[in-house]
Amino acid sequence: MNLKALAALCIAIAAGMTAPVSHAGPVLDRVKASGTVRVCIWPDYYGITYRNPRNQQLGGVDIELSAEFARKLGVKLEYVESSFAKLIEDVTTDRCEIAMHAVGITPQRQQSLRFSQPYLRSDVYGVTTRSSRVVQSWADIDKPGVNVAVQAGTFMEPVMAAALKQAKMVVIRPPQTREQELEAGRVDVFMTDFPYSRRLLDNADWARLIAPPQPFHPVPYAYAVKPGDDAWLRVVDEFVAEIKRDGRLERVAKKYGLGEIVVPR
Repeated sequence: MNLKALAALCIAIAAGMTAPVSHAGPVLDRVKASGTVRVCIWPDYYGITYRNPRNQQLGGVDIELSAEFARKLGVKLEYVESSFAKLIEDVTTDRCEIAMHAVGITPQRQQSLRFSQPYLRSDVYGVTTRSSRVVQSWADIDKPGVNVAVQAGTFMEPVMAAALKQAKMVVIRPPQTREQELEAGRVDVFMTDFPYSRRLLDNADWARLIAPPQPFHPVPYAYAVKPGDDAWLRVVDEFVAEIKRDGRLERVAKKYGLGEIVVPR
């Protein structure tokens, strides 16, 4: 090999050593090319991604953190309204690049989605009326004749389907709401998580929270993405690690009354 060829080889090797070790991935490429990251949210999720009916403004932990995520990527933020019932379809058909609305990690969802490391964790709670004579404690929930409501698509649906042995489970789908069915007397209690329970306690003087006497079924919450792009999942995971490490997660969770369900680093 002559000196000219040797020099060319050395330059090629040096260039290879300084090149990126891995491709950014199709999702991040698409986000960068479009200049926008599309984030799926459920606008009825109090404290997480909630649209205030009075002024139509979005607020909550993941509204603030999604803005931080877009800022980290250097792109604009676009919200895509979704729900837990539509979650898998919306993420896997590319209506959004990521779901950021405290998605519970369940075996059913893990079959279709990929999850970041968890950042919140919640157990199951019951909500009934203060005047209820049917349900006054956790032990009253699973009894014959009791109608127990769950929101379609939430992790409460499979959990309560497996847990209830005597009570009847009623699955609530829009336009009906769990609150309306409870106030109308068509159900005796509905099951929810810690964030959503704050909505009732903050806004409904008729509601009473029924907490389990011991851990019942704690579920970790994370951000969800479509399978097949490990590079994108790493970007999301790095973001979760950052907001845990620098205190942003804890600060924003405390702001919305959710500090006690933060998953520490």
